Amino acid sequence: MEIKFHSTVIITEEFEQMKSFYQNILQQNIEFDFGNCIGFTNGLSLWQLKEEYPIAKKLGRTFDKTGNNNLEICFETDEFELAIENLKKHQIKYLHEETEELWGQRTVRFYDPENNLVEIGETIPCFVKRFQNEGMNVAEISKKTSVPIEMVKEICQPK
Repeated sequence: MEIKFHSTVIITEEFEQMKSFYQNILQQNIEFDFGNCIGFTNGLSLWQLKEEYPIAKKLGRTFDKTGNNNLEICFETDEFELAIENLKKHQIKYLHEETEELWGQRTVRFYDPENNLVEIGETIPCFVKRFQNEGMNVAEISKKTSVPIEMVKEICQPK
């Protein structure tokens, strides 16, 4: 038997607003659209429950306004500064603006329109190369980031 991860689903009340947020602000592409359920090419889905659905019957509701406080939806980019500039064009509620994690990755955390926590961070190659450009050697980068030395060497070698 094989059990394969399929997707993460965000149950939503304001479907069109959430669809617009993930499509336009976070630039995610729709793979399928079934009206009240869409799937993005990255595996994230949005679903607007109807009262007759088994999950809504079991939960006793079609949506919970508290959002999700134990799950973070993570995105990465090699163009972190551009992503930050794009976010600033929109009214977004931040958990925190740009910060550097203990391992050196720059991140920003904010909430989508229905209070789900979203993160955008640099990719591993992005922050490893940033440290290389700042003059750190392979061993220093590996120690700072916890990225294995072999992977740092591979990222840092000229292409």
